[in-house]
Amino acid sequence: MLRRLGLEPWDVARLGEPVAAELDMESWPRDEASRERWIAAMAAHPILIQRPIITADDGTAVVARSPEAVRSVLP
Repeated sequence: MLRRLGLEPWDVARLGEPVAAELDMESWPRDEASRERWIAAMAAHPILIQRPIITADDGTAVVARSPEAVRSVLP
């Protein structure tokens, strides 16, 4: 999904969640070496993933947090 979004895991992380604070995610490096750590945290705690994420038939995807983002994937 991250590839389809064209984003990194830290781009879609909800760092305001209590579990993010417990994990001290704000201090985590945002680099290729740390990608798996971010993904593992979000897999273990799905609340950390921004949503909704909309996928389109053409392979595109967006984090649909705004009306503009939703419209961008509609035909």
